[in-house]
Amino acid sequence: MAELQYALIVEWIGFFCVLAILSPLVPSKRWRYYACYVCYVTVLSLFAIILCPIIALRPRNIVNLKMSAFCLRPFTKIIGIDWELRNGQFLKEDRGAVICANHQSIFDIMGMFNIWDVMDKCTAVARKELLYVIPFGPMAWMCGLVFIDRVDPKGANVKLSAASRIINSLKAKFWLFPEGTRNKKAADLLPFKRGAFKIAIEAQVPIIPIVYSPYYFINSKAKSFGHGKIIISVLDSISTKGLTLEDIDSLRFKTHEIMSEEYNKLKDEISRSQNNNLHCDKSLS
Repeated sequence: MAELQYALIVEWIGFFCVLAILSPLVPSKRWRYYACYVCYVTVLSLFAIILCPIIALRPRNIVNLKMSAFCLRPFTKIIGIDWELRNGQFLKEDRGAVICANHQSIFDIMGMFNIWDVMDKCTAVARKELLYVIPFGPMAWMCGLVFIDRVDPKGANVKLSAASRIINSLKAKFWLFPEGTRNKKAADLLPFKRGAFKIAIEAQVPIIPIVYSPYYFINSKAKSFGHGKIIISVLDSISTKGLTLEDIDSLRFKTHEIMSEEYNKLKDEISRSQNNNLHCDKSLS
């Protein structure tokens, strides 16, 4: 019976992957748009089920996240997203740190999966609502993700303070999206919330800024999903040594400024690249 269930799971994964691969052959851009998202959600859910027996052997161990990432990172190549990691050496150091990244799309998670082997020991913060998304939420909790309730700031602060102790005891990295929600317009970064910087100061560990370039090949209004590359730019760490909780705001403003500057550089780089490709296409036609 178990073998039959796993066979069915593999068949469903293959079915939706084939949908995503073949969707460019269909004239409708809307078809590919929805096929890629359905494929994404389905693959995440089914792999959560497949990995369940292994993860159950060491519950709440963040090593499970690295293993899950290894299994899932090839997926985005199937739907046409390539990832380029820049300055990965800043992530390789065996030390505790707080990672602050901008947040634009649900595919940011796949970007994390593609660089998890570089980060090594790392966990992340997620909204409590995701905990109840079956099967992904419970499996993410079993892997060591920290879920916080944004409606309960005091409870969230308690969990985040506990996370700061994990950072030091395990020399682990703690990934947060300080914007607090997905920035769908992506014209500029949203204001940062204070949580990530409170953790970094309490743990006296550096902040590692990470900036995703825009998802220029995905248009939610036009319902189109093309092929493209996302640059994951890792910036030099920002020290918190000697800082106190009174320095939270100055630290978050500084981090926001540095990341905004890098994001604008990446936008300009992509714009130039697209213009060059357009000129090349016109010269060939």
